[in-house]
Amino acid sequence: MQAIALGFVLIILLGTVLLMLPAAQKPGIELSFWDALFTSTSAVCITGLLTVDSTETFTAFGQLVLGVLIQIGGLGITTIGLGFISMAGKKIRMRDRVLLREALNYPSMLGLQGLIQWVLLTTFVLEAVGAVLSFFVFVQDYPVWDAIGISVFHSVSSFNNAGFDILDKGQSLSAYADHIPLNLITAFLAIAGGLGFFVISEVLRSHHPRKWSLHTKVVLLMTAVLIAAGTILLKLSDDISWLTAFFTSVATRTAGFSTYSIDGFSSAGLLVIMLLMFIGAAPGSTSGGIKVTSFFTLIRAIIAYPSGRSVTAFKRRIPSQTVHSALTLFVIALGAIFGCTLVLCLLEPEQSALILLFEALSAYTTVGYSMGLTPELGTAAKICLIVTMYMGRLGSLTIISLFAKKRNQLAELPEGQLPVG
Repeated sequence: MQAIALGFVLIILLGTVLLMLPAAQKPGIELSFWDALFTSTSAVCITGLLTVDSTETFTAFGQLVLGVLIQIGGLGITTIGLGFISMAGKKIRMRDRVLLREALNYPSMLGLQGLIQWVLLTTFVLEAVGAVLSFFVFVQDYPVWDAIGISVFHSVSSFNNAGFDILDKGQSLSAYADHIPLNLITAFLAIAGGLGFFVISEVLRSHHPRKWSLHTKVVLLMTAVLIAAGTILLKLSDDISWLTAFFTSVATRTAGFSTYSIDGFSSAGLLVIMLLMFIGAAPGSTSGGIKVTSFFTLIRAIIAYPSGRSVTAFKRRIPSQTVHSALTLFVIALGAIFGCTLVLCLLEPEQSALILLFEALSAYTTVGYSMGLTPELGTAAKICLIVTMYMGRLGSLTIISLFAKKRNQLAELPEGQLPVG
């Protein structure tokens, strides 16, 4: 875990240095160290929060650096490095296999070498397909070479749920709000990245749902339910099209793209968006949040608790350790978001607490949505969001494992009664 955490830090610092090079910045731009660090962190943590405009600030080289940082952040430096070692025909050491399993959230040590090759191949194929399809859209509005660069960048950003764009005037996808093909292409890439490599692999290799693992069934069910529920609730909350409601429902669970101004949503719409951001997508994917499996486990536990039954799903019993882990993730996420919001309120007392909460939630869940406040924040507040994005990308359990020391418990203490509720 320490190696993974340190690897992200080193990549973030390297990205910061590269973004501060004169070759990465357009003439007349003076990018501060903190803005470069913030941008690099946002890219590596596949968040999408920005303090500067990517199009107006960075040259083609700078945008290339951003794209590479997003790719590394989405797949993880461990996955990419060991993947190329594996493709070169070399065997992966046991220590590296452990790191890889932790990076991918893979349940077993078996088949890791084949899985990592499949992960890289699937990623590059889906991104290539997304880039080609996007090109036919962007070439209508940009010169050919610009359209190629934008298409590749957009595909990488979409699949990795990063939310970065290099379109004119930092408009995200608002100019394409009614463009059905681009909306569907972007949504498909975001959903694929949010499902996780294990789920995609299992679905493609075994077409019969009965053969799917509990993990795959839960992820697919929750993904469908949350997209559908989010679409309906957003449509009911605001006067937007069904296409905009669908796209926002998909992008809200960490993709971070928008075809409709976030600060244009009603209070009910913002509440729906914040809930979807908090839940996120699947473990082992390019997404953030507490993950759909954790949310599903907590819901099943709440249903089972009154009757004293075991927590079950799809004719399988969910272990109590999984329930405890889900609850731990939930509480830590709430604590991190509340803590970041409190710090932001102390540092930016003139700002609305709701807007600061939204920024903190977006940072921790690596969504990247903003109500326009991020560029106006002071240096200390930016540092707070940098730390929050980093924590959100690593995940709550990884953060805990960095500081917790395992101890063998030789004896059980007697139980004590403690009323709750």
